[in-house]
Amino acid sequence: MNPSSSDIVIVGGAAIGSATAYFLKAALGYAGKVTVVERDPTYALSSTTLSAASIRQQFSTPENIRMSLFGLEMLRNLKERFGPGADIGFHEGGYLLLATEAGKPILEQNWQVQRAEGTEIELLDPEALQREFPWLNVEGIAAGAYGRRGEGWFDAHSLLDLLRKAARDAGAVYVKDEVVGIEHDGHRVEAVRLKSGGRIACGALVDAAGPQGGDVAAMAGLALPVEPRKRSVFVVRCKTPLPRMPLLVEPGGIYIRPEGEVYICGGAEDERGEQRADGDFEVNYSLFEEALWPALATQVPALEELKLVRAWAGHYEYNTLDQNAVIGPHPAMPNFFFANGFSGHGLQQSPAAGRAIAELITAGRFETLDLSVFGYQRVIDNKPVFELNVI
Repeated sequence: MNPSSSDIVIVGGAAIGSATAYFLKAALGYAGKVTVVERDPTYALSSTTLSAASIRQQFSTPENIRMSLFGLEMLRNLKERFGPGADIGFHEGGYLLLATEAGKPILEQNWQVQRAEGTEIELLDPEALQREFPWLNVEGIAAGAYGRRGEGWFDAHSLLDLLRKAARDAGAVYVKDEVVGIEHDGHRVEAVRLKSGGRIACGALVDAAGPQGGDVAAMAGLALPVEPRKRSVFVVRCKTPLPRMPLLVEPGGIYIRPEGEVYICGGAEDERGEQRADGDFEVNYSLFEEALWPALATQVPALEELKLVRAWAGHYEYNTLDQNAVIGPHPAMPNFFFANGFSGHGLQQSPAAGRAIAELITAGRFETLDLSVFGYQRVIDNKPVFELNVI
């Protein structure tokens, strides 16, 4: 039976919502009632479970780097937090971002920011790239930024399971339902209405609804520039082994990384004129034939001989303002908290975002990381904080 009231209602129980519940109840010991409303507890169409499940520090915004470093520390110390059996298959295979001569200044500028934040990113010239990765075609490449440590990939389901179980064990209640309405007086959220017909009165609401975050905000009369954008991911097999392959991003933004004995790749979507992707999970196979495969084969000649194994499509929670997260309360409705718009890097930043929202609720301020740069005020002021490394 669903609760009739809760101190905190979290809308969305995937990585961001479950991380928030975990930090509230398990890490910070919040004594109030926390209810997580999730419409699909199988997470079959969740951005969390359909993502490429990777973590990097190669961002251009210092706060994004700090969030990723916080997440990295958590991934490296899972057993201390979640017990001796905690394992998400974290593989520190690294990221390698390539740039042409035209893109080299931005790569170098970003690298300077990353190094200042204490990351272990290395800037490699074409000769060093060729030595490190003999299978790489460096013609036309001016530089590469390589995260030898601290970057890689992991199993998204396993991380989500750890967060959910720990949150539940600490007292968070998960409700299988969908929020279809928000009762408010224009200044405070008072309750959520559920698709089942139920109602949960609440002291505060956390919007962690992923690609539907903008729709949830609209129920409270709030404008949030976040919408679902479709991203197709392809699983391929290559005849020729590619030793020590990191997650490789070629200059056009197309990526590929190992996954056991196969590889997963994507990133060919053209954002110009792109529309919302409500309910659209159809794979765009033409992206693979017309854009992905040619670009990858150019960068890695061995990838000319690829076999497409399978594919899927998921949704980015795309922030149309600046492709960065919106974190924190609405100035005019201070018990409505945003945790939205991560635009492809939400899973890796879920620990930091969850901790931040939990601190705002329990202490009224950021304590671990100051993420005020991602506050909602920039949406009101139309002052984007652009992230240059959107993958």
